Amino acid sequence: MTEIRVPALGESVTEATVGRWFKQPGEAVKADEPLVELETDKVTLEVPAPAAGVLSEAAVKAGDTVAVGALLGQIKEGAAGAAAAKPAAAPAAKPADSKPAETKSDAAPAPSVRKIAAEKGVDPASVQGTGKDGRVTKGDMLSAVEGAAAKATQVAAPVQMRAPSPADDAAREERVPMTRLRQTIARRLKDAQNTAAMLTTYNEVDMSAVMAMRSQYKDLFEKKHGVKLGFMAFFTRACIQALKEVPAVNAEIDGTDLVYKNYYHIGVAVGTERGLVVPVVRDADHLSLAGIEKAIAGLGKKARDGQLKIEDMQGGTFTISNGGVYGSLMSMPILNAPQSGILGMHKIQERPVVIGGKIEIRPMMYLALTYDHRVVDGQGAVTFLVRVKENLEDPARIVLDL
Repeated sequence: MTEIRVPALGESVTEATVGRWFKQPGEAVKADEPLVELETDKVTLEVPAPAAGVLSEAAVKAGDTVAVGALLGQIKEGAAGAAAAKPAAAPAAKPADSKPAETKSDAAPAPSVRKIAAEKGVDPASVQGTGKDGRVTKGDMLSAVEGAAAKATQVAAPVQMRAPSPADDAAREERVPMTRLRQTIARRLKDAQNTAAMLTTYNEVDMSAVMAMRSQYKDLFEKKHGVKLGFMAFFTRACIQALKEVPAVNAEIDGTDLVYKNYYHIGVAVGTERGLVVPVVRDADHLSLAGIEKAIAGLGKKARDGQLKIEDMQGGTFTISNGGVYGSLMSMPILNAPQSGILGMHKIQERPVVIGGKIEIRPMMYLALTYDHRVVDGQGAVTFLVRVKENLEDPARIVLDL
């Protein structure tokens, strides 16, 4: 038998929700053929078959929550595996004095397993064994204890309930269960609020120069590079230069240490039908404006098509979220934990501003930087946002790396 287990799900992701099985017990499978779909708060992924044969067991069902390394099912390898779908033949009669084979059910648990069972109240018979002949090991018991503790914590979490609606209103309401993915997103966002000392500072930027440059070169840019010149590449480069000046915004807390990232993996928030995802442009400081636009376009397409992989979501050090594409004029973004900073872009709107003592109409955008005040002080946050503003209002600074 070959076991099918939950693979590594990425940094800070320890559990997933079982989506759908592509194969049912008794069906033949090919090596690397998708078997089951798992959903996390960051990505949906397919678990491939580790070997060819027949799916003999599905240990979990759709909707179950599973931890990294948990058993999903088993495959009986080889062509002979088809027998797994059929009733087993009756065993041959044994001599009267022969000793029956030891099975998982009648095998006495090892002392360490019995000790854990007595102390933690976990029945070894309810634990899936990974030892020889399916025996329950000490590691299996410890995993079961951790899983039970995690489940108890989830059950104990308060659930917000609403007062019943009047009968006339209730008849016109539609009640739809939250998807597991949406529940996980909600929980992680609330955890970020409860953990980080979040604070937001605002500024505004005159987009005239960037818009003029984009208008002048967009056709030539697209013809040469095969991708449209948008605003995200300018914002990404502007943020990277500001991060280099204020490295705390690119850092994170690890226990009692501060980890300063001397690399720039920029997460770009993308809205999809399934929810918000944040694919990462890795080493964005090494990319040209065209390289950044190509990377963002490719990740955006994968996100909308549901093709993002775990590696596309890992390692972000700072995030940019553009609510302006939906018409947002002002908002306070929530940190993408464990990062210490996120920049919120908004709608470009013509407004009267004073330039050189005169009132002029300029295309203005509000910027919002949410940061973890445990890592970044107010001066650093304001300095960061001012540098972003300066880089965008004079985009030559971006090209010349000033």
